[in-house]
Amino acid sequence: MFGKRPNEAASPASVATKPAAAKKPAAAAPVAKAAPPKVDDAPPKVAKPKAASKPEAATKPAAKAVVVDEAKSEGYYDTKTTIFNALIDTIDLSQLAQLDVEAAAEEIRDIVNEIISIKGLSMSISEQESLLQDICNDVLGYGPLEPLLARDDIADIMVNGSSRVFIEVSGKIQLTNVRFRDNSQLMNICQRIVSQVGRRVDEASPICDARLPDGSRVNVIAPPLSIDGPALTIRKFKKDKLKIEDLVKFGSISEAGAKVLGIIGACRINTLISGGTGSGKTTLLNCMTSFIESDERVITCEDAAELQLQQPHVVRLETRPPNLEGQGQVTMRDLVKNCLRMRPERIIVGEVRGSEAFDLLQAMNTGHDGSMGTLHANSPREALQRLESMITMGGLGLPSKTIREMIVGSVDVVIQAARLRDGSRRITHITEVLGTEGDTIITQDLFVYDITDEDGDGNIIGRHRSTGIARPAFWDRARYYGRHGDLAEALDEAE
Repeated sequence: MFGKRPNEAASPASVATKPAAAKKPAAAAPVAKAAPPKVDDAPPKVAKPKAASKPEAATKPAAKAVVVDEAKSEGYYDTKTTIFNALIDTIDLSQLAQLDVEAAAEEIRDIVNEIISIKGLSMSISEQESLLQDICNDVLGYGPLEPLLARDDIADIMVNGSSRVFIEVSGKIQLTNVRFRDNSQLMNICQRIVSQVGRRVDEASPICDARLPDGSRVNVIAPPLSIDGPALTIRKFKKDKLKIEDLVKFGSISEAGAKVLGIIGACRINTLISGGTGSGKTTLLNCMTSFIESDERVITCEDAAELQLQQPHVVRLETRPPNLEGQGQVTMRDLVKNCLRMRPERIIVGEVRGSEAFDLLQAMNTGHDGSMGTLHANSPREALQRLESMITMGGLGLPSKTIREMIVGSVDVVIQAARLRDGSRRITHITEVLGTEGDTIITQDLFVYDITDEDGDGNIIGRHRSTGIARPAFWDRARYYGRHGDLAEALDEAE
């Protein structure tokens, strides 16, 4: 994982090469050759355009930026560039690549301290320590993103070019004072991230989905499609995985509603999780999968693997984009169809976006009970309509009535998640799919969230309530699994 970073960062070092002063020119030549394909000799060479972007980077975020790291002067960045260039001319890439991260960091710090001493640079101890950390982050990590990635309270990191970095905390988007040296450094870090999962981003392939080692989801869109520089978006995962109890504590669902969700997950009830962007669909899906029995074989299909299932028997599949020749693409539909040949007990689709909806419904309806998936929609009814639309757009030529009957025969429950205007996330509906009446799919809500008021700080006040349904349509399935008593108790609590 980290072995790739030094190569792509083009800044690994080794003390073993320092005494060989006479060999530096010889070492520099191979480094220069290796750097272009690998990624990072570019930043030092492109440092000059930085002068044009500095004033803009300094003035835009200054007024309202949230201070994530201590503010640094333009002189600091000039000094850092000088030292970084000298470091690149000194180090041996191949030797540093063989070291672990901690040892490589020590080697880099030794060389940087020596460069500072040789050049006679005047720096305070705190400035020198900050510079050492920044350079280590640039070489071995994700540069200016490191302090953001280290914070567990940040849900999203949104980089709009080298000088505008936003974060989402508690549902609110904030501008930070984090900045990159220039767009070249930002692009190098994007390359470093996507290459770790065997993907690429460049002018020929400017859009890429990837993931960080911890499972955090990454999207990169590069110039020329992104006009003001590379746009990098990271959906961060918490280090401590959320459980259904945490959702209750946060007010996302009531205790009674959480018990019903647990019964839905345990009793192998086919479930769709619907919601808008950032509403918590994936988090909820992770919580729902915690109720799957440990002896069940579960297969997940995702564009970028981000689900964090804890069961021992899980097979994780991921789509693949086409190569440079346009060959080798593996779509979500390919994965879902292949799942049926892998003897799954449950199939979980990270996000249903297209014609794979048809294959997921087939799987749900042919013995793979308890399968789950997420999709983007604003209500349970809209989720079912979108499901129908996706199958229709797949070009299968099925009549609308047939598609609706397939949906009704496959999907048992739709769970709606929403991010409210105050930034809070709530599960707003637990809805059953009952059948059809004419051309209309009939549903009934078991739980809903009612907004009742708003406090002086703009925080929404509401409550989850049961709609009074005493015998849900999945009652017999709950009885089959011996959970009907728990279901009755949960519904009574919610009255």
